[in-house]
Amino acid sequence: MVRRTRSDMISETRTKLLAAGRKAFATLGYADASMDDFTAEAGLTRGALYHHFGDKKGLFQAVVSQIDAEMTERLRQRAAQAPNRWESFIEEGIGYIEMALEPEIQRIVLRDGPAVLGDPSSWPSADGCIAAIRASLEALQADGIIRDVDPEATARMITGASCYAAQWIANSDDQLATSRRATAAYRRLLEGLLRTDAKASVTGPTHGIVMEVTDTLTQG
Repeated sequence: MVRRTRSDMISETRTKLLAAGRKAFATLGYADASMDDFTAEAGLTRGALYHHFGDKKGLFQAVVSQIDAEMTERLRQRAAQAPNRWESFIEEGIGYIEMALEPEIQRIVLRDGPAVLGDPSSWPSADGCIAAIRASLEALQADGIIRDVDPEATARMITGASCYAAQWIANSDDQLATSRRATAAYRRLLEGLLRTDAKASVTGPTHGIVMEVTDTLTQG
């Protein structure tokens, strides 16, 4: 019989609370989820929740961070499948916008997140996102794919556009139609960065990917 260490038990308790909190926040919403919901689901006491997360807001912030990390990894994998650096850049942004169709992300990250944690641009993950976009822009600029731009300012503008698009979808009466409009507009917006002599080499019959992926998400 393997003896569990204190570190194992602490990790297990934290994992249980995160899972219980994530389920409650996704199904009930932040305002209606109570600490009793978390502790009863996890088979733990309020004391355990206070010890690991401080309070309900602390648990919510940990859940948002967990989901955000998963989203980042999914986007990384999606971008890695693109045929070139430009399409990788485009697909990563479109992937984020399309995630607004997913109920858990809608409720926790896009609706309750800003209401509870404030402006997403101030979240811990925001700087990393902007840095990644800036690095992509710098690489595309070095390759002669895009025009000369201010990478920092442009990265922040792109981040704002994708975040607003996701919010628009999450709060839309026809989310699928809004997603299609948003992703098409996002691609067209970013194509304005392309150098004229580079367009033919990096664009092609890829625009249908937007519709196909959106349909897959809604059918799954």
